[in-house]
Amino acid sequence: MIRQLGAAVLVGLAVAVAGCSTDDTPTSSGGNTSRTVKTDPSFANDIQEIFNRRGCSGSSCHGSAQSAGLDLRTGNAYGSLVGVTATQSSLKRVEAGDAAASYVVVKAEGNQTTGGQMPLGGQPLDATDLQNIKNWINQGAKNN
Repeated sequence: MIRQLGAAVLVGLAVAVAGCSTDDTPTSSGGNTSRTVKTDPSFANDIQEIFNRRGCSGSSCHGSAQSAGLDLRTGNAYGSLVGVTATQSSLKRVEAGDAAASYVVVKAEGNQTTGGQMPLGGQPLDATDLQNIKNWINQGAKNN
């Protein structure tokens, strides 16, 4: 009886663990039904969606408060990012064609020398969101 109960507990744990994943590329989140890494993400559909879903464009961050002079609200984000020098660095916030030289990536990865990793006060961007931002920048940071 005890052996059967122990086996049942082990099977239950195995099923529970199998449902967990260490992969940080979720298939759904927020309003999206399928978040995947895209080779050529759209700014309006993919990148702005990340800013909105993660609260970056909220009033206390880069919305109406415009921390560091950066406005990530819909309709303003692109012009506040691409080709604009960061206030905490000599890097451009987004250097079209070069994600590694873009301050938004440096901050999202936590490699900055000033200030905190973005987004502040929450979980860092997951691998899917970060890679989509990098891919958008590396594909020329198009306003599409």
